[in-house]
Amino acid sequence: MEEKLDIITIGESLIELSTNENLTTAVSLDKYYGGDTLTTAISALRLGSKVGFISRIGMDCFKDYLIESWQDEGLDISHIKPVQGFNGIYVVSKKEDCSDKEFAFYRKKTAATNLSVEDISTDYIQNSSLLYATGITQSLSISAREAVKKAFIIARENNIITAYDPNYTSKIWDEAEAKEAFDEIVEFVDIIFLNVKYDSKVVIDSESIDNTIKYLWDKGITTVVIKSSIDKGYYVGYQGKIEFIKFINEEVWDDTGAGDAFNGGVLHGITSGMSPFKAVSLGAIVAGLQIKSLGAIKSIPTKENVYRIFKGQND
Repeated sequence: MEEKLDIITIGESLIELSTNENLTTAVSLDKYYGGDTLTTAISALRLGSKVGFISRIGMDCFKDYLIESWQDEGLDISHIKPVQGFNGIYVVSKKEDCSDKEFAFYRKKTAATNLSVEDISTDYIQNSSLLYATGITQSLSISAREAVKKAFIIARENNIITAYDPNYTSKIWDEAEAKEAFDEIVEFVDIIFLNVKYDSKVVIDSESIDNTIKYLWDKGITTVVIKSSIDKGYYVGYQGKIEFIKFINEEVWDDTGAGDAFNGGVLHGITSGMSPFKAVSLGAIVAGLQIKSLGAIKSIPTKENVYRIFKGQND
């Protein structure tokens, strides 16, 4: 039997091109890779979790680079299917003077949009502790939405923990579509991450922390984590109790993928046996270190750096 995985994520991979210069004048771009659920996967992996990724990648000039990069990280790629087509790209710049970043992405009709129920293996999910997906994964295509729903149903039938983040952005789809996608799987969700400014409004048309948490508890979601840039911290609702955990770093260099890296830290903590409150404290450290550098995944900190701070907080 294959080694049991702690976490499986479903989604897309993208090529990340980044620079500290204005995109108009930049003459070179640094290459890495990204994608929201992939960022969560690598975040948990770098903390010590055993992680698998379900996706399709295009057999273009970036395929070998992606596969080799994931193998070097230790990501389980047994359910990543190479197919004809191309991989998406996003470009991010953050100027040295810390002014606003520039961001552009190109992800229509990529290989990942062909994700389908055929990519979902019952045996693979059964051999894990937790399954994670996002609204961005669902937004890829109708077939991707069907794949996410099938995976969550399998997880629920086999007592596998499920986690979900709407990760809503109007650049990808409208509120009605995002709400419909959420409603399709809410009954199968155990843990949810939300951004109070965007996701809460989409899910229940409310920006009230208490109302959102209680509404989702009533829906059967046991753990609710709400990210609030206004309050500069995270609200955690679990077993009838709500706690607030502050950001560890408010000086942002680049917040690309910070929420996704945070989710990976939390999911690592939960699958390692921590309470949701402790796990969110761990995730806050991951995000606080990740925002100090440019890029989504390449700026995710090491286990040693994260746990040094975490142990200091708990001594």
